[in-house]
Amino acid sequence: MRQFLRILVTIRRTPSGVLLAVQLAGVLLYPFIEETGYSAIGLNLFGLVMLLITLNMVRKTPANAWVSVIIGALVVVLVVLQVEFGMEHLLPWSSALEAAYYFYAAYSLICYMMADTRTTVDEMYAAVGTFTLLVWAFTYLFVMTQALQPDAFGAPGEPVKSWFDLNHLSFALLTGTGMGQVVPVSSHARALASIEMLVGLAYLAGIVSRLIAFTVRDSDTRDKRR
Repeated sequence: MRQFLRILVTIRRTPSGVLLAVQLAGVLLYPFIEETGYSAIGLNLFGLVMLLITLNMVRKTPANAWVSVIIGALVVVLVVLQVEFGMEHLLPWSSALEAAYYFYAAYSLICYMMADTRTTVDEMYAAVGTFTLLVWAFTYLFVMTQALQPDAFGAPGEPVKSWFDLNHLSFALLTGTGMGQVVPVSSHARALASIEMLVGLAYLAGIVSRLIAFTVRDSDTRDKRR
């Protein structure tokens, strides 16, 4: 019982860690269902869980939670219309809204991390969690682009890339480690890819380096007190 209570306390103290754990779990578990008949259902359920967790995170930041509530509600409505009524033409709209949702969540966490000059354990989790939120946001921008331009990624005429393929591309671009097998082909896709690489560089140089500076300063302060 005590161990369970400790876990609950840890979760409450590090909500950013929970967000990060769920994101990484989704990346690791999705390949097991990608080629099954449950992939679409699993992806939609995972997306709903992510929406709820990020909404909870935004509530704990200086940002306005009602913005996330409105965007999230619209996303849910559009996804339900696609799944239940086969309205696939709504995919670009739902993807654009999901991208906006995750961009706003990333902005909210950045406000949370920059609200003071100290670096807590949860803010370190938030640094990585924000990075993955940006990955998710660009993934949905790629999904939107592909819905509008079926040959936007990969060689023209190749099968449409899955969400997981585009998510992997987003990870590769934001981290600056390369593009892998999926390559942006259309001008719009290449433009988004270029912006994502720039955002990844700016995030590491501006936000992460600032958190590291706070950590080093606090460490030096503690050493001087000794």
